[in-house]
Amino acid sequence: QVQLVESGGGLVQAGGSLRLSCAASGRIFSISAMGWYRQAPGKQRELVAVITSVGSINYVDSVKGRFTISRDNAKNTVYLQMNSLKPEDTAVYYCNAYGRHYSDGQIADFGSWGQGTQVTVSS
Repeated sequence: QVQLVESGGGLVQAGGSLRLSCAASGRIFSISAMGWYRQAPGKQRELVAVITSVGSINYVDSVKGRFTISRDNAKNTVYLQMNSLKPEDTAVYYCNAYGRHYSDGQIADFGSWGQGTQVTVSS
């Protein structure tokens, strides 16, 4: 299976910045897309940003102009630079990736989630 390990969460004041990282490891053949989701208390998990292997990017409207997603394909790592943070950005942020990996002598699809990292923005 493919594992995702996130880092970079924490506590920051409104207007501040944080950078999240997520590294994928395992018997990876290819990664089609990597992205970040978040889930605030009492709310559903939502897509924040996603980047494909060819660099196509999408953001949820609420973070456009403030967050930047990037990817290092050689390191199987995705980053989320979060600037001008607001209290409403407070949530657990989860990394997600899907693609293909080596499994039992074959190439199979995978989809993986990270364990989540807490981002708290104080007002």
